[in-house]
Amino acid sequence: MTDKQKESGWRGSRDVWLNAALTALIDGGVDAVKIQPLASEMGLSRTSFYWFFKDRADLLAALLDHWEALNTANLLESANAYAATANEAVLNVIACFIDNTQFDQRLEFAIRGWALQSPEVMTRLRDNDQQRISALQTTLQSHGYDRQDAYVRISTLYHGQIGYISMQVEETLDTRMKRVPFYTRTYTGTAPSDDELARFYARFNYVPAAP
Repeated sequence: MTDKQKESGWRGSRDVWLNAALTALIDGGVDAVKIQPLASEMGLSRTSFYWFFKDRADLLAALLDHWEALNTANLLESANAYAATANEAVLNVIACFIDNTQFDQRLEFAIRGWALQSPEVMTRLRDNDQQRISALQTTLQSHGYDRQDAYVRISTLYHGQIGYISMQVEETLDTRMKRVPFYTRTYTGTAPSDDELARFYARFNYVPAAP
């Protein structure tokens, strides 16, 4: 905070408080999301918090809303994006998981950790998981897979991606990109074409090495 802001009694803003809470949640878990420590970290008074949130519970609810609006909404959008083939549909979803601006992996990890401490959050998490899986399943069904086959393939994709996050797997972009064709074949049963892969790689400005 600047000296001018201090002199004018700057209270921050709703987004400033929310972003600070997100950082605390990601770095320290839900127990780190407390009003006074957040205020001290930002150089604001505790009372300024109440201009934007009723109480800590209101702030925690806003964190969950933000998570849904970012991770779940973007994943659903990816599932519903145009795709001429099942491989393109799956690649749309994989791209969402890889792009941290579309699907914040650290936030997802923090929410899942929080859910282990809160039955209410666990219920909401499971509801979001179901929404995501259902949308992905519907996408594969639209490409000719029967209901059960689509569910198993999408469950493999979704649980695998969430497993990456839960296990804190660390891979370079190059390593992950090299594995995408094999993952795609596992999820759809057919290998992606060169054109499909080229369009996917272009999203990340990735140029595969010559064989």
